[in-house]
Formats: sequence, structure tokens, C-alpha cells
Amino acid sequence: MQVLIKRVEDGKITFQQTSKIAIVTFNRTASRNALKADMWKELALIGKEISQSKKMKVVVLRGATGQFTAGSDIKEFAEMSLEEANAAFRTMEEAISTFENLSIPVIGAIDGPAMGAGFVLSLACDMRVGTSQTKMGIPVGRLGITLGPSFMRRIVRELGPSRAKELVFTGKIYQAKEAYQFGLLNQLVEPEELDRTVLNLARVMMRQSTASLQAVKKAVEVCELRPDLPWSYVDPIDFPEGCRAFSEKRQPRFQS
Repeated sequence: MQVLIKRVEDGKITFQQTSKIAIVTFNRTASRNALKADMWKELALIGKEISQSKKMKVVVLRGATGQFTAGSDIKEFAEMSLEEANAAFRTMEEAISTFENLSIPVIGAIDGPAMGAGFVLSLACDMRVGTSQTKMGIPVGRLGITLGPSFMRRIVRELGPSRAKELVFTGKIYQAKEAYQFGLLNQLVEPEELDRTVLNLARVMMRQSTASLQAVKKAVEVCELRPDLPWSYVDPIDFPEGCRAFSEKRQPRFQS
């Protein structure tokens, strides 16, 4: 197992690579894992490192000690100029989009709060597994934060325009069951079952054709914008092997 720890003054991000799974953990528990500007920068760098790896097949984003992330550190914002605050949001967007645009699946292990930019980061994951302790929302109206199209696009994609507006207009916080009902969470488990459930889900994905997983991510991205995009519907290597394995009643031996 390879473990890389990126530290800041009072927190850290841990990056583990094991069994073709990349596990990224936010650890700043005294502040509900709220990420400082330097941590967003490090998160973007980690995402880029994962994107360049040919070994990783699944990514897990999680928070330490029963929390995902409360988003950005508002106390740090209070000490920034307007120019610095805008730059911090650009850094957040860079980190979020880096994970959103990974060609491999990204699973969010959402225990505790996923708030603000942390909520948007969770929506950049392909799937989210929550617990009874999960809370999700983006109460920016109390802070005078003006959300840009990139942040809102992710919320609208999951909730639709009307509920996305309601979420911001009212500062609403979704509790676990409501988040699950509205599709913000794919699964809902007890906190003690979260890590096991997420790792089992990652292992299921690892057994699938990488070509198939990458294709569906790309197809979901472009289907609404360019439904007529030229498309090859089978992978030249994985498709024949998958069909042979099905006929021979065995597990496929994908090369990727």
C-alpha cells in the first residue's frame, strides 16, 4: 500500500493507493473537515495524479471520523480580500472538476455533513453512499456567496431546477432519508457499515470492463448536449472477451 499525506497547519489529506483503489481522506476534524485553500490546491494535485495513473480503477472520497467535509473554511474567508476569495473559489472549482472529469468511477463515502463546496464536491462523484448521519446542503445565502454556473449545474443535474433554487433560496439542509429519496445518495447504510459497503462497491466496479466504465461516463456527459455524437458501441478487446466469458459461464479476464 502506498500512502501519501499532504499536511496543512491543522489538517491533512491522506492519499492511499491499494488494490487498484485510490482512497482520498480529508482529516481536519476540529473544523468538521472544512478545507482550507491550501487543501483545495492539494486536492486538485491529487486528482491530477490519479488521472495520470494507469493502475487505479476506482476512487473513493471520504472524510475522517464520521464527517465528509463541511466545505471551505469560512473563518479563512473572513481574512481574505475579495480578489483572494474569488481565487479560492476558482481553486475549489479546479479541484472539484478534476475529480468530476476522471475517466474512472468516483465514489463518495458521505458520513456526516457534506455542506457548501463539500456538497458540490460530493455531487461530482459518480455515486454517493450515505449514512443516517449524512446532511447535505449549500446555505450560501447567509454568506453573500454568489454561486456560479459550474456549481449550480451539478445541483440542477441531481435535483432539477426548482429544487435546486429552493435549496439555495431557503438554505435548506437535507437529512439522510430525504437526500436518499431525492437521489442525492445512491445507498443509505449505518455508519459502521459505510467503509465496508463502499469498498465492496469499488471491488464490484473493478471486475467490470474499464472500457465500459469509461464509455458510460463519457456518454452521460455528452448525451444531453450532443445525442448525435458518432459512437463506437463495443470495445475491440473487452467486448469479444466479455461475450466469450458469458458463453463459457466464467468471469471475464479483461486486460485493462
